Amino acid sequence: MTPEEKLAQLGITLPPPAPPGGNYEPFVISGKHLYLAGKGWPVRPAGAGPVPKVGREVSAEEAYGDARTVGIGLIGVMKTALGDLSRVRRVVKVLGMVNAAPDFTDHPSVINGCSDLFVEVFGERGRHARSAVGMGSLPRGFAVEIEAIVEFE
Repeated sequence: MTPEEKLAQLGITLPPPAPPGGNYEPFVISGKHLYLAGKGWPVRPAGAGPVPKVGREVSAEEAYGDARTVGIGLIGVMKTALGDLSRVRRVVKVLGMVNAAPDFTDHPSVINGCSDLFVEVFGERGRHARSAVGMGSLPRGFAVEIEAIVEFE
């Protein structure tokens, strides 16, 4: 089954990549590697009040869903960059950042939302090295921000 067929089976429609929110590119290709800029979720409107923290106002389970949503967005960028997701040879590395309360320590469970999705869609080619870390804050009040490096054919 191709990655696109797997996405259809899962009922996932890829969103178009959002334009960059600054002076950077949403992806860069160098040789046979695709570097994906960090994507975050959920976006909070300006002035929405205090930013909720994972482990305090946001549960690890809710943030897992946020990480899955970010993973869908990252796959959308892969599709834009490569044209065909079957060109993905391997998801090499994922860096997942969690906007966490100071005493929250289950960052890996949150970032599994993205990691599990990559394995669902790409099979063994979706398994990757990973870092999952907590942050004191993230842009736009994101609960989760994730970036990735992908090798392609």
